[in-house]
Amino acid sequence: MHQSCTVDDVQHQPHLAEPRLKTGPHDVVQAAIDLTAGAAGGIACVLIGQPFDTSKVKMQTFPTLYKGFLDCFTSTFRQVGFRGLYQGTTPALLANISENAVLFMCYGFCQKIVRKLCGLESGTQLSDLQNAASGSVASWFAGLALCPTELVKCRLQAMYEMEASGKIPKGHNTVWSVIKTIFRTEGPLGFFQGLTSTWLREMPGYFFFFGGYETSRSILASGRSKDELGPVALMASGGVGGMCLWLAIYPIDCVKSRIQVHSMMGKQHGFLRTFIHIMRQEGVLTLYSGLTPTLIRAFPANGALFLAYELSRKLMMDQFSS
Repeated sequence: MHQSCTVDDVQHQPHLAEPRLKTGPHDVVQAAIDLTAGAAGGIACVLIGQPFDTSKVKMQTFPTLYKGFLDCFTSTFRQVGFRGLYQGTTPALLANISENAVLFMCYGFCQKIVRKLCGLESGTQLSDLQNAASGSVASWFAGLALCPTELVKCRLQAMYEMEASGKIPKGHNTVWSVIKTIFRTEGPLGFFQGLTSTWLREMPGYFFFFGGYETSRSILASGRSKDELGPVALMASGGVGGMCLWLAIYPIDCVKSRIQVHSMMGKQHGFLRTFIHIMRQEGVLTLYSGLTPTLIRAFPANGALFLAYELSRKLMMDQFSS
């Protein structure tokens, strides 16, 4: 709580005036802090969750090949070894760093826009619903950064199955070979295969992501400031946000993975035709193939994401303040 200070007080004691003027960092500095903190969160998310994400993509792309998550996990380990579970880690890091850096940077800007639209003063605490809306809009920009790197990641993760089934020739299982093949056969726009599906997934998904996170923080804060929450509460809130995201948008993610991986064999139909084809030919349960490893991954990975984001952001903000 700031105490009131009259004009006379300031005039007679000018040394008291300056400390009372507490301003935040410049918009450019704030954007750089949010971008860096988001990148830190993306790195933590990948290191914790990559083996589960690999299983998810394999089960989405080849739903009849594995009996379940454990079968997929153990089969991958047996066929390719431990590195098989971390296949696609390099593009996954690039994808998550770029996505989360852009996402959290734009999240800050979108929060300012929401304040203006709602007629709120700068720095006013937004409601959980308003934060969710800010995250949803920010995800549109993050999708542009995410799609190319996630395309490469998904293709690498499903490369063993694509080669084993004879759908593509062998020898294209490195990041650079995948990038060269996309550029040579599909051109620069080929890196945006599945962009529509990515947007359809990201915008509603991040509404629930930030909504779940902020609501959980409000509940755990129990009337205190959210900034007072410790690491365990932050991780729990991040885990809840991650699970809310995936439960809301998993079928859309399944269609996106199918389009991005199968486009190695040639041009694929768009989101709607692919979705209808899966529903008619394979059934609605196919859209939920790989959900188990996704939910297992969601809690610790997104908990680590938000913990890394909040702690690194607080550290940088404190450095700026000092």
